[in-house]
Amino acid sequence: MSRRLVLVVAAALYNDKGEILLARRPEGKQLAGLWEFPGGKVEAGESPEAALVRELAEELAITVNESDLRPVTFASFAYPDFHLLMPLYECHAWRGDVHPREGQAIAWVPASRLSDYPAPPADLPLFEVLSGKPMME
Repeated sequence: MSRRLVLVVAAALYNDKGEILLARRPEGKQLAGLWEFPGGKVEAGESPEAALVRELAEELAITVNESDLRPVTFASFAYPDFHLLMPLYECHAWRGDVHPREGQAIAWVPASRLSDYPAPPADLPLFEVLSGKPMME
């Protein structure tokens, strides 16, 4: 079965304690209430890095330089009506204070506790990679 491919990009933002930022999907959105990395869809003609810089400004009111984004891994997941491809970047530097601008709750989470947060199926393997836990069979 052929599904449309959706390219989204995500960031693992690390604070000075080594904690990673998660955002909770707000009510009214698909998969509402689940925790995920900030990011979003890559627009036509946009690089993943440029999309992530734009999304972080829109969602969290922070300014990130593309040079501060380091690719870590990616997720490839078949949802019922589309196939998601999601590169994940880590970022340790930005300008401004993180301020959720879309009504989403946020949490700074130690990598070892990522799996304590319910997440969309595509994000779960990314949580495992960052926490250093072995992939589930």
